[in-house]
Amino acid sequence: MSRVLVLNCGSSSVKWRRYDGDQVLDHGTVERVGEPGGGPPDHASAVRQILDGLDLTGLTAVGHRVVHGGRKFSAPVLVDDAVLAAIKDLVPLAPLHNPANLAGIEVARAALPDIPQVAVFDTAFHHTLPEAAATYAIDREVAERYGIRRYGFHGTSHAYVSRRTAQLLGRPYEQLNTITLHLGNGASACAVANGRSVATSMGMSPLQGLVMGTRSGDLDPTVIFHLRREAGLSVDEIDDLLNHRSGLLGLTGVNDMREVLQRRAAGDQAAELAFEVYCRRITGYVGAYYALLGHVDAITFTAGVGEHAAPVRAAALAGLDRLGIAVDDARNGGEGDRVISPDGAEVSVCVIRTDEEREIARQTRDVVAGH
Repeated sequence: MSRVLVLNCGSSSVKWRRYDGDQVLDHGTVERVGEPGGGPPDHASAVRQILDGLDLTGLTAVGHRVVHGGRKFSAPVLVDDAVLAAIKDLVPLAPLHNPANLAGIEVARAALPDIPQVAVFDTAFHHTLPEAAATYAIDREVAERYGIRRYGFHGTSHAYVSRRTAQLLGRPYEQLNTITLHLGNGASACAVANGRSVATSMGMSPLQGLVMGTRSGDLDPTVIFHLRREAGLSVDEIDDLLNHRSGLLGLTGVNDMREVLQRRAAGDQAAELAFEVYCRRITGYVGAYYALLGHVDAITFTAGVGEHAAPVRAAALAGLDRLGIAVDDARNGGEGDRVISPDGAEVSVCVIRTDEEREIARQTRDVVAGH
């Protein structure tokens, strides 16, 4: 069996998981990276700490999550100096994430020089977007010069969940139209036609689309101009507002949907409004993607909110009965990977636990096997 280590460097954490074939050997997370009084001072230190504590006997490859691959990387690749340089060139498109991903790769390459390192890109799954879906209606030359287009994110999650949906339903993946809803602190929707991403809610950055824990999602660009001109906020201050102080946090003061639901149940009007804004945005994307796909075989909820917040699933799909979409209340309250739509429903509604690390491991094995 092939032993693969997966490193997933987030903005303030590093998750790792070790596989022997498809079996998880062990896993863990280093939290509060770079935070004052927290964990390791930086991502390089965190990865060194992980590698120092592991038995790496028999390791055949290391798979790294890289958030942004731009237009250059449409599939996972073996890391060499040229790939590393290209990922560095993409830092302006993902300044909060690609530097952390690079740190993990650099430390692992130095510590394990004879072990293949594979970069798996969050954006790669969305390289199949039609140009009409990826293109923003601004000046073409400006867009090309500065790389302005829709890239999409959460690609490893959408790839894993859409494939797992086909398995759950016993249907061929290449013949299934699915809308996947990755609802966590970050959230995105994806329309998958016959195994290919054809529309996704996140855009040039993870800020666009659905309402998230701390991000606004879709917003009239004039809001940015207005805040600059009338409130005197700098570009960095507006960036911080929309990415770190908006979404559920901006509407309620908390970014955790569990607490929002508790407050809503207690009659908190701010929590009620936030819940409605959150679910209404999802409903709109489901309707739009239904129209783009022509027909939908399944809608799948995943990630922290998608897997555990039954009220969100019910409200987000309420009123869509005429499209063949319905949620069975009893099934909605269950646990595990399952179908939560009524028997005989035209569209299967599913809940599936996402597993981005397993998807990264799978893609890493495929790359190494192909070389």
